[in-house]
Amino acid sequence: MTAFISVAELAASITPGQRLAVPVDYAGVAMAVTDEIMRRETGDLRLVCVPTGGMQVDLLIGAGLVASVETSAVSLGEAGGAPCFNRAVREAAIKIIDATCPAVHAGLMAAQKGVPFMPMRGLIGTDVLANRPDWLTIANPFAPDDPIVAIPAIHPDVALFHAPVADRAGNVWIGRRRELAAMAYAARRSLVTVERISETSLLADEKTAAGIIPALYIDRIAVAPNGAWPYGLWGEYAPDTAELVRYAEAARSPDGFRAYVAARGEKLRSAA
Repeated sequence: MTAFISVAELAASITPGQRLAVPVDYAGVAMAVTDEIMRRETGDLRLVCVPTGGMQVDLLIGAGLVASVETSAVSLGEAGGAPCFNRAVREAAIKIIDATCPAVHAGLMAAQKGVPFMPMRGLIGTDVLANRPDWLTIANPFAPDDPIVAIPAIHPDVALFHAPVADRAGNVWIGRRRELAAMAYAARRSLVTVERISETSLLADEKTAAGIIPALYIDRIAVAPNGAWPYGLWGEYAPDTAELVRYAEAARSPDGFRAYVAARGEKLRSAA
């Protein structure tokens, strides 16, 4: 049964060393929980970006809380590169597990279907494949002279994301953001923040039912208004591009990063 708790309690249920799946920047980033993870200094996290990462990932890396990142990219989009990620790569401060967008989705799909791997073809001959010893080139059992790549299942300990609304039964509406469903179906637990709670069933309305992750896959929900800021949330609010640019400029140095995080924390406390 889905539990309704506070943002602080939700963040406290994420423990050091866990494999944490987080979404691409336009698909509902749980930034309010990210702030709580940083406040609690929950470290040694193994991030899986679905399929890319942004400010959330960069903040956790800058705070020294990340052991590894599996991703096809980490970027701040129009605001530029991800400074803490780039610095960590140059200094070999974290383990980088190179992937591609289709490969991340294939690994999650394998976990969702309960199979050990999912086959892919497009990786053959690439440098990415050459540097992923856990991706195996095997013979197509139906055509032995036809090689195929086996992508092992990705089983996150936690899927963490933000959505517009959940209902009292624990059903969460994600609309067209199907990467969130892939995360929830593959993960051992799904932790979700939402803008609000609906008092009526989201499954009862034909307009929302098709975009639902059923409560069966949702472990804990916390209400966090504006919980994706400075990222936007579809149908709710636009991204705060100016804030993303401020972060990109500040995080170019470790001192600037620390000053930004302190100011962000003070701003969030004042708004609470």
